[in-house]
Amino acid sequence: MHKAPKVALNNGVQIDQVGYGVYKVPPETTVDLCAQALEVGYRTIDTAAMYGNEAGVGRAVTDAVNAGWLERDDVFVTTKLWNDNHGYDATLRAFDASQQALGLDDVDLYLIHWPCPEKDQYVDTFRALEQLYHDGRVRAIGVSNFQVTHLERLLAETGVVPVVNQIELHPYLQQEELRRFHDTHGIRTQAWSPLGRGAILTDPVIGEIAADLDRTPAQVVLRWHVQSGHLVIPKASSPDRIASNLDVFGFELSPAQLTAIEGLEQNTRFGSHPDRVN
Repeated sequence: MHKAPKVALNNGVQIDQVGYGVYKVPPETTVDLCAQALEVGYRTIDTAAMYGNEAGVGRAVTDAVNAGWLERDDVFVTTKLWNDNHGYDATLRAFDASQQALGLDDVDLYLIHWPCPEKDQYVDTFRALEQLYHDGRVRAIGVSNFQVTHLERLLAETGVVPVVNQIELHPYLQQEELRRFHDTHGIRTQAWSPLGRGAILTDPVIGEIAADLDRTPAQVVLRWHVQSGHLVIPKASSPDRIASNLDVFGFELSPAQLTAIEGLEQNTRFGSHPDRVN
């Protein structure tokens, strides 16, 4: 299997372009599924305080390191601050809790999960992330679900440019304006729900391309993300699907196929709109 290439974030830290996401992975199965992901070649795992499975992620990483077949530096672990912990002091306490749950000496990437604009605390929250970064407790900091207006304010009022903005992104919701803003300011675009919660996999355009390439629809969509330059964190709950989602580096979509997928834009969200999450 082709391993995911590493890409540089704006502070020089390297991250795999394709990682393993554990949203809605039950805590009791997280260790086993993350272990399977590591065994087939994933080196980035994305979790969050809200998911309730940070401990399982940390255990899988620690077990692999203790077994001697991985170094801690080989694995990139992301977690996120939940909405009820916005604010400078609350953020620092929440990070302590996440780090304790993970059981790791440091965290590779810490994100604000949602901007929660009605609370109007995301600037102070990000300043706490800056402190964690300057203290060396995290290797990189970023955000998730931020819109252009939220990012503009962060850039104006804080001193560290987020390394990533993790957003809902798939062929039915391509977020071109936001992606252009990211590119202008050196912020990596990372896609959550990269398969549109499975809805895109039955699209006839995707199905036709998959048949032509003898690939699965999921592999076609993930390959579109890769060739578009996105970081991507698909979730899977079976060994076959975990392996298949990483096996997207041995083929390419043609310019015509890329154009066909770009033509699927519907401005359709399957998750919440960031302005309405508080």
